[in-house]
Amino acid sequence: MTGTDEGCVRIAAVGDVHLDADVVGRYRPALEHLGGKADLLLLAGDLTRHGTPEEAACVAREFGGLAVPVVAILGNHDYHSDRPEEVTAILRDAGLTVLECTGAVLECNGIRVGVAGTKGFGGGFAGACASEFGEPEMKAFTRHGRELAARFGEALAALSCDVRISLTHYSPVPETLLGEPVEIYPFLGSYHLAQAIDGAPGVGLAVHGHAHAGSERGTTPGGVPVRNVAHPVIRQAYNVYQLTVSSVLTPA
Repeated sequence: MTGTDEGCVRIAAVGDVHLDADVVGRYRPALEHLGGKADLLLLAGDLTRHGTPEEAACVAREFGGLAVPVVAILGNHDYHSDRPEEVTAILRDAGLTVLECTGAVLECNGIRVGVAGTKGFGGGFAGACASEFGEPEMKAFTRHGRELAARFGEALAALSCDVRISLTHYSPVPETLLGEPVEIYPFLGSYHLAQAIDGAPGVGLAVHGHAHAGSERGTTPGGVPVRNVAHPVIRQAYNVYQLTVSSVLTPA
């Protein structure tokens, strides 16, 4: 494989839209113009309020049939009614790609963009994190986050693409949680997610939601830009981030 061209891809992203019947139509006017502004739309979880199939149908109406591919993950709200499989099926029937510790590769402007996604989980960050010690409930809580992050990292690293994007609901870094009470940081993200991101080659962007009172910008310890795209943070239908890919490989 050879090639030396420089290309760019425009990534639109939003999370925490919490759709129900009374919210349908709020985002659609801006989404109708998305084709001229972005090549791909990422949805960073908490697409519904309570994770019901009826609310998932609202998400399908709002984000289905757009001019660009839509890649989504579920958030904690989307699990609340214990029906994530039904929610996922409804979104997929509407043409959305829904990931959970899996990945997808899409071609945008001749660039192979790989997206791996997971809801992720909490656990905290260096110096203030949970450990697999003590009661079985604490060990199960911590183990769940670690195992999810490990499976996500495997999916991210396995992508065959020119640039990788991380899509999670929970945050991989504490910087994008600034504004939230520090007491709840362990329930908003985990350093295990950052380790998974930094362990994969060629990750150009990490996108998450969940932290409504957080901050937009952060960076993993390995230098990957992190963006909190929760709707209460970005305060618009979506943000657009441009990734420049140097020496894009093309088939010989």
